[in-house]
Amino acid sequence: MKKRNISILLFLIIINCLFTLHSFSQNHFTPGEIWKDNNGVHINAHGGGIVYHNGKYYWFGEHKGENSNAALVGVTCYSSKDLYNWKNEGIALNVENDENSLITKGSIIERPKVIYNKKTKKFVMYFHLELKGRGYEAAYAGVAVSDKATGPYQFVKASRVNAGYYPINMSKDSRRDRLKTEDYKEWWKPDWYKAVDDGLFIHRDIIGGQMARDMTLYVDDDGKAYHIYSSEENLTLHVAELSDDYLSHTGKYIRIDPAGHNEAPALFKKDGKYYMITSGCTGWDPNAARLLVADNMMGEWKRYPNPCIGEGADLTFHSQSTYIVPVQGKKDAFIFMADRWRPKDPIDGQYIWLPIQFENGMPVLKWMDKWALDFFDNPK
Repeated sequence: MKKRNISILLFLIIINCLFTLHSFSQNHFTPGEIWKDNNGVHINAHGGGIVYHNGKYYWFGEHKGENSNAALVGVTCYSSKDLYNWKNEGIALNVENDENSLITKGSIIERPKVIYNKKTKKFVMYFHLELKGRGYEAAYAGVAVSDKATGPYQFVKASRVNAGYYPINMSKDSRRDRLKTEDYKEWWKPDWYKAVDDGLFIHRDIIGGQMARDMTLYVDDDGKAYHIYSSEENLTLHVAELSDDYLSHTGKYIRIDPAGHNEAPALFKKDGKYYMITSGCTGWDPNAARLLVADNMMGEWKRYPNPCIGEGADLTFHSQSTYIVPVQGKKDAFIFMADRWRPKDPIDGQYIWLPIQFENGMPVLKWMDKWALDFFDNPK
């Protein structure tokens, strides 16, 4: 009787485990719905990005709490083999308890992205950092590094970027102008727009370094890495070249769409062209996405209208871009990642993942309640 009872108990445990696994396993995407990890908990990886390494995808994002957008825990990491089902790998980068640390508990850590350096065999994380209690004045780029994709990541440094360097696409005349912000106290006036275009904030920040807020990273086919970030009071995007070890900036960078007010850059490459989806600047509220296209990362970028189509397009389906994921093993398959922010309850923020489609050679986004990766085999 005792053996029979033990057998029944073991059978029930196995059935429960199989039921639990089945309950949390999925084979499709449902944008905007609660997305549970392997523990049945809503994924907590906001403003995130993904790196693919040795057969696995790793999703890094901001760990959000219920009442604050400040970094009270750090950067989370999840892993997946299929992009549908995610395992919680814990905290990749922890905030620190030392009040003198730049990443002390209560600082602001946003939009973490990780890339892998094949030469150094290191995983390198960049993120937008704001110092505790100082609002958004710092506009720092933070850097951390690890031997493993899942971490732990060791904080290396944080600062503004490219101090002492002018953009390579800024004219010599504009460099000589030495514009001063005190001469342009009224924003959004024609003379102010011209001054911004001519490098007003570049001059202001040339010594201490340029602001670096909403950001992403991109590694090109030749292994060269780039840091793309919103700068100049969120008015102008910069594309900056990184050093061979990815740990610093080389001083070579360009400006994109001066005074265009772009943030939330997300980037991919197809048929030799570079495509960047961004958003406008409306705080936590959604707005219409923008599209920028170039033939060269450090070349001229041309701005196009909103790539979203259909109901909800004018608000990017009530979300904001964060990253674009190339799907491994499928040609020209890219997933647009975006966040639905919940500033009053940050942990409740949801994720919008949509397939990037192409019409007349240009990327477009259309809402889908439910979809799977086989969409890329026969796109509609």
